[in-house]
Amino acid sequence: MSAPPAEDLLQHWESEQARLRQQVLEEDTEDWQGSPDFSGLERVGGVDLSFIKGDDVNACAQLVVLSYPDLQVLYEDSQMVTLMAPYIAGFLAFRETPFLLEALQRLKKNQPTLLPQVVFVDGNGLFHYREFGLACHLGVLSGLPCVGVAKNLLQVQGVNKSEEHQSQIAALQRGGDSFPLIGASGKVLGKALRSSDKSSKPVYVSVGHKISLDTAVRLTHACCRYRVPEPIRQADCRSREYLRIHFPAADT
Repeated sequence: MSAPPAEDLLQHWESEQARLRQQVLEEDTEDWQGSPDFSGLERVGGVDLSFIKGDDVNACAQLVVLSYPDLQVLYEDSQMVTLMAPYIAGFLAFRETPFLLEALQRLKKNQPTLLPQVVFVDGNGLFHYREFGLACHLGVLSGLPCVGVAKNLLQVQGVNKSEEHQSQIAALQRGGDSFPLIGASGKVLGKALRSSDKSSKPVYVSVGHKISLDTAVRLTHACCRYRVPEPIRQADCRSREYLRIHFPAADT
């Protein structure tokens, strides 16, 4: 059993989150973001990490870049990595961001014309304990617009799976319908989005960096063929497939 993290490590991480949080831009910064049909947007990225079952240290870090609006894969990068930082709720970015950032940097160096104009992250952005989740961390360090899309509700800052929350989900009638996730302070931290007509279970969208919440929600819906936006879905599928091929004895 691993030893609990040192208190000074947590304090350092909290301080680093607070420092980087000041750099987050919660508004649209690109021309395509203001267009009703996202005119000018040609490349959307998705990132994810998949682990071998029973192993929380060795993982496949995955980056995909899809064309927009037809959502065809233009580029993929699968890399086995060894995570050194411990898993602690609220500090996931310190485990995962370095490897996702490296993937983006490899792409920028080797095929810069394929660099995504926005990155979808399987996780939260401002909808976080300290309003600085994985999507914010990757966005600030990469300088790219980022959107956090979580499959499960993070019960934080007064947002929880209450009867009211469940009734709001039930009221989402069609793909594109959403409702705000309002923290105890009254601030809107993200939105629950019914991303597809076929799926009544929402995803949870929040700002990562260089995009407004309304645009992030609209773009997430535009990138969904199924419940999970296609850039994240493709990153997840391809990382799992990589593990299946290279580690066939392991059940991923």
